[in-house]
Amino acid sequence: MMIGELAARSGLAPSQIRFYEASGLLPATKRRNNGYREFNPRILQVLEVIRGAQEAGFTLDEIRPLLPTNPEMTNWNRDKMLESLRGKVCEIETLLKRLTKNKAQVLAIIDLVENKPAEVDCVANSQRAAAILRQRTP
Repeated sequence: MMIGELAARSGLAPSQIRFYEASGLLPATKRRNNGYREFNPRILQVLEVIRGAQEAGFTLDEIRPLLPTNPEMTNWNRDKMLESLRGKVCEIETLLKRLTKNKAQVLAIIDLVENKPAEVDCVANSQRAAAILRQRTP
């Protein structure tokens, strides 16, 4: 499969596919006599995995060891993939906890600003906000 067809079928730009190849995410492709790359049709599945993993929050460095490296694109490491996916779930859960805490802090400050007593000036109110943040920080 030529890069134009691969790009059209994957929804990626040819430059992005070339970048993935240069970054070691895809094995080096065969070239025809005219210099054009000829991709294994299985590369399409690999590109879908890369795209999905990036959307799930994986970095390219995290994705790289999970992908097959043989030219036939058949040596997927199931155990390593499952371990990595489970690790990402733990990272997401930790992030969710932190974001939930951050949201509560921001909502508390919004409440302070919206319900500032008339006799409290802005400097005093900001000190009240700082005190609330200190109480919520472990």
